[in-house]
This record gives sequence, C-alpha cells and structure tokens, in this order.
Amino acid sequence: MKKISVQPRPEADEENSFLRDVITGLSAQPKWMAAKHFYDAEGSRLFERIMRLPEYYPTRSEMQALRENAAEIAALIPDGAALVEFGAGSNAKIRLLLKAAPQIAAYVPVDISAEYLEEQAQEMRRDFPNLKILPVAADFTKRFELQLSVRAMPRAGFFPGSTIGNFEPLAAVGFLRNAARILGEGAPLIIGVDLVKDERVLNAAYNDAQGVTAAFNLNLLARINREAGADFDLSSFEHRAFFNAGRERMEMYLVSRKKQTVTVGGRPFEFERGETIHTENSYKYTREGFRDLARQAGWIEHALWTDPAGNFSVRALKTKS
Repeated sequence: MKKISVQPRPEADEENSFLRDVITGLSAQPKWMAAKHFYDAEGSRLFERIMRLPEYYPTRSEMQALRENAAEIAALIPDGAALVEFGAGSNAKIRLLLKAAPQIAAYVPVDISAEYLEEQAQEMRRDFPNLKILPVAADFTKRFELQLSVRAMPRAGFFPGSTIGNFEPLAAVGFLRNAARILGEGAPLIIGVDLVKDERVLNAAYNDAQGVTAAFNLNLLARINREAGADFDLSSFEHRAFFNAGRERMEMYLVSRKKQTVTVGGRPFEFERGETIHTENSYKYTREGFRDLARQAGWIEHALWTDPAGNFSVRALKTKS
C-alpha cells in the first residue's frame, strides 16, 4: 500500500511551544490554559468516552442531524470537489458525508498532529479506495496552504462538532475568514454549531455523573507534569463547569483546593485556595446569533438543520458573491 506523505512538525518545537503556552497562561491573572492542549493521547481517549456519555448530547444530536439530512447536505457539494475537513477528529461524521456524496474526488483532512493524520489517512484509504486522500499537517486555526492539486479543484469545507464554540467570537470570525480564503469564492462550508438551550441540559453535559469530564479536565495537569516538568498534585485541584448565561457560554475551570505552590519548568507559581485555571469556553449560539457572526466573516447561511430536539445545528454556509 502506498504511504501517504505528511510533513511532520519537529517534536522539539512542539514541546517548546507547549511549555511557552503553559508559562504564559499560568503567569496571567486570572490563570488560563488553551483548550487545544487537552488532546494528548489520554485526553483524546477520555474525550472519546465523553462523547458516549448519556449526558453529552452534542455528538448524538449532530450525528442525527447529519444522518437525517445527508442527501440535502451532499447535494451542496460540487462534482469533483475536494472536501477539506478543518480538524480531523473522530471519522464517523466524515464517513457519513463521504458515503452520501460520491461525487467528492478528494478528502483533505487538516490537523496539527502529523502522526494522527497518517494513521487516519491509511485507514480512510483502505475504506475509500477510489478517493484521493491528501492530508495536510497544519494548525487549522492559522493560515495554511493546500496542495497545488487541491487548489485546482472545486472545494467544500467541513467543520463538524462544536469546535467553533471554543473560539472567542472575534477569533471565530477570524477562523471563518481564513476558511473562506482557503476554500475560495462560492464554496460551501458545512459547520456544526451548538445551540443555546435549557441550562440544566448544558450543565449536565459538562458535569457527568461518572466524572469523565472531570478526569478529562484534570488530565491537562498530568500532561503539564509530564511534558513541561511540572509538579501539580492532581488531588489538590477539582473540576468546575457552569453555564454563563450573560455570555451564552459554558465555562470550565480547574480550582485549587488549597493555598499551594506549583513548579513548572523550574519556575514557581502561587495558588490561593479557590483560585482557578480557566481551561475552556464553549459558546452556544442562537440560530440568529451565529448567522450574524458568519455574516461578519463574509458568509451567508444557505441552509440550517437540527436534530428533532433542537439541541444542535448543522449549517451550510456560502461565501458572499
């Protein structure tokens, strides 16, 4: 089997970047960490468990919306198109779309992890032998370039999950503008957007009874210990998550149980009892709210689908002509 070529990122650069991010976040007031750093191997495994939890509605709701409207969604993708997926996560959603749209000529997963992309590309090549698999190892939140062969094809974008909600609104506009540049004029973008709903549903999704989300949050400290030379005592921190109605977002924190000092890369950081590390925001949008945000980035909403309960939306956007 032919090996798919993916340009790896130097491991030393990744380690230094991670340490810089950790030092920057812990030096701030209030302290914070970038949510993208949740996803080491253990974090990814825990998130797979989260997606199967009874309280965690987004994955089931989005899959239902995609499955029930697959034919309509597929009809928006041009013949011979390259489908660019921003962030290659669980491949259940992309498989559903590829099966519904046989006119797609190439699949272009974009992810920061070259090793993960290589594994996914080989698996997809086995299951879709007539489809060109052209992975790009890049940070999809920043500017990156597609292969010349892809730039010569009509393109469509796919950004499932509720990842857009992890961006601050201005950053979300920036991402959408960058996606428009990459995909080109008139290209469709299929995007998953979580919706504002009953706070009890939201809070339960981030505070599951089994404690998997808490373990996912605390695993960030375990990663910092391992990769940034830190000495966090995980038992001295606890998970906290709640819906901030005023800002229409879920907020997730790690809370210090006591006054303590933690060393990271040889540098000490003081924590007061009750002091927090802000680890994630997940914005929830009204139907109109996300439509307005997309318009700021040069997109118009062409179609919207939801699951029957109205928990989650899948939007089809097109750039303004």
